[in-house]
Amino acid sequence: MAPKLAAIINYRVKVVLNDSRALVGQLLAFDKHMNLVLAECDEFRRVKRKGQAVKAAEEDEEEDEMKRTLGLVILRGETIVTLSVEGPPPAIDDKNIPGLTPGPGFGAPAGRGMGLAAPPTMRQAPQTFAPPPGMPGGMPPPPPGFAAPPGFMPPPGFAPR
Repeated sequence: MAPKLAAIINYRVKVVLNDSRALVGQLLAFDKHMNLVLAECDEFRRVKRKGQAVKAAEEDEEEDEMKRTLGLVILRGETIVTLSVEGPPPAIDDKNIPGLTPGPGFGAPAGRGMGLAAPPTMRQAPQTFAPPPGMPGGMPPPPPGFAAPPGFMPPPGFAPR
């Protein structure tokens, strides 16, 4: 059933429900349970006449058909009895669709590959590691009588700085 329904997407369809109502609208979507989405939907139902309206119109049928505009409708699949095609999809006027005005340039998809600009180059590391002018270089020496912590002592045989 799915390929047949897929072929009539956007067509105007008439759906009869199990309570004898009929819905006419444009088929937008469906699923595996045959739930339907209809756009610009109208509901038609037959209503029996009562009292004097029946006596006044005996030559007529005893039921009236009432129309109600619903708009966008989601139908549960278990309530659907029949579905029939009423007409082809509506024609689309391209000139009436608002959008961007054409201009210079070209449209290109944004890809995931190479960018438009060259990749940024690596900056070179500074050549000298000297402190800025006016600042003393490195850590100050420990005050007299205080030696460096054991992990900071130079290996034996090396002169201290």
